[in-house]
Amino acid sequence: MGKIERLITIIMILLKKDVVSTREFSHIFNVSKRTILRDMETLSLSNIPIYSVHGVNGGYGIMEEYKVDKRLLNTSDLENILIALGGLEQIFMSEEVELTIKKMEAMVNPLAKQNSIHLSFYKWEGRTEVSKILKTCQKSIAEHKLITFDYIDKNGLSTIRTVEPYQLHFSESSWYLKGFCLQRQGYRTFKLSRIDNLALEEQTFHPRELAPEHAHTSYQDPQITIKAIISPAIQDHFIERYGRESIEIDPAQRLLATIHVPQNTIGFQFLAGFGTNLTIIEPKSYVEEFRHYLLEIAKNYA
Repeated sequence: MGKIERLITIIMILLKKDVVSTREFSHIFNVSKRTILRDMETLSLSNIPIYSVHGVNGGYGIMEEYKVDKRLLNTSDLENILIALGGLEQIFMSEEVELTIKKMEAMVNPLAKQNSIHLSFYKWEGRTEVSKILKTCQKSIAEHKLITFDYIDKNGLSTIRTVEPYQLHFSESSWYLKGFCLQRQGYRTFKLSRIDNLALEEQTFHPRELAPEHAHTSYQDPQITIKAIISPAIQDHFIERYGRESIEIDPAQRLLATIHVPQNTIGFQFLAGFGTNLTIIEPKSYVEEFRHYLLEIAKNYA
């Protein structure tokens, strides 16, 4: 841990606790007491209101007036923000997110209830790889530097791209990059998991003025409305995704779901995942397309 990082962490700890001893700080950072004393001098010279307490229970504290005013946000508000940040941490953990979480934790009353809500996510191995690409894209956006990479489309075709990066977006379970592609001379959206051999160039660029039609990118495929008979076993999945109003009881006392799905193989893959618990009934043209999709799958196991 570098000195700047250690100084920031010391402030975070002092915001949360009243008095912390030199020995405790020395143990936390695995440095000498003399180093901690120099750190306290540095903070004082930086106008951080550090004070020392002598005696057996002595140590260092930070003036109460310097601590964040919590009148606008109560403990419950802060805990809710921490829960949201915890979810973000599972999707993408960065030094900035980690520091923000530490700041928020320092603001929460230590006596307040903790862990009333717990978030669990799949620990996908590929997320680490995408995270590296994500961090490089973040750096390129912040520094206005060009990036080059191989982009593999859904048919497996690879093309070399040089891009002015402008925006990162998380949708469903995937990250996307929006940028101006120099090869295509237009704005394009790239899925990070389809990017390979990413390189951050030294060459910088002047950000372009985004036209209204490019200001907000749609990351959702064209949708189609379908009706399907579903079994009670998967009813909860549809309630979570589409809401209770998407389900009704038909005259035959079956569960009838009216939902929107992508009008492509992504939609087929989603629906096929429910197996025999789902039967599409409308529109007829979509039923036939879905049937053809399933037959193509069956050919692989003939």
